[in-house]
Amino acid sequence: MFGAFDLGLSGDPRHARRAGRRLWLLGVPTTLAWAAVGWSGALGLLDGFRLMSLNRVDAWGADAGPAVSLVLFFSVAITVASSLGFAMLWGGGLSLSRLGIGFRAGSLTTALGVALGSGLAIPSWTPPESVGQRLPFLDGKAEPWSDVDWVVYYEPYLVPAVSALAALVLIAVMLRAFLADAEADDRAEALRRHGRQVTGHITHVEFTNVWIMGHPRFVVHVRFPAEAGERTVVTTMVTPLFQAPSRGSAVLVRYDPQDPETVLVEPDPAAGPAT
Repeated sequence: MFGAFDLGLSGDPRHARRAGRRLWLLGVPTTLAWAAVGWSGALGLLDGFRLMSLNRVDAWGADAGPAVSLVLFFSVAITVASSLGFAMLWGGGLSLSRLGIGFRAGSLTTALGVALGSGLAIPSWTPPESVGQRLPFLDGKAEPWSDVDWVVYYEPYLVPAVSALAALVLIAVMLRAFLADAEADDRAEALRRHGRQVTGHITHVEFTNVWIMGHPRFVVHVRFPAEAGERTVVTTMVTPLFQAPSRGSAVLVRYDPQDPETVLVEPDPAAGPAT
């Protein structure tokens, strides 16, 4: 049976709510910043490359001034958006699960922002001088477009479409993770309220060589008495270094007598730091 708990790291639901509010507050400006990146990147970079790919090599001439301005705007926008995205990564909290939430939320704002910005830029893309065939070079003949050329031609629609699809996938992933976390929280709360509580002891400790936000992570075996006899569960612990678990340390174990496989392991507040 595998469980999970953190020893010495806060699990107060109020911290989770505050972290959620921070992500929402950072999410709006981050999405807008990535929208600016999508808009300026589409018109300042991708538009010129698209024209050159479709054999309009003189596109850098009359359009050079606005393109350069958009490239500078793109550089500023992507710097701001990246900084806000980095803030979202840490804004979710300092635990491993919260870092995952911050990463997914930051990725969602990136995909959503780029989809919005590049979508707004669709009417402003420069139309090619010829559709369906390449312009003749010097005295050569015009050549029909290849499949790749047609893909490049529809790039103004593909960029926002792909970004929007990525945003939808991320929304589905985050929704699934949210429902799974809510179900796990409900099970843990049910065990806290109605589960049978006993004292267990750590029988084995193994350092995983993984550090999370400066805290070591351990795999521990916990033995506790149950109605059908002694049972052992295996779980992970992330602790401050000075509270590292040791063999013989006491922990609280709550289990469902009707379903012994459902177990919640938590640190014993009456036990002192490990020595």
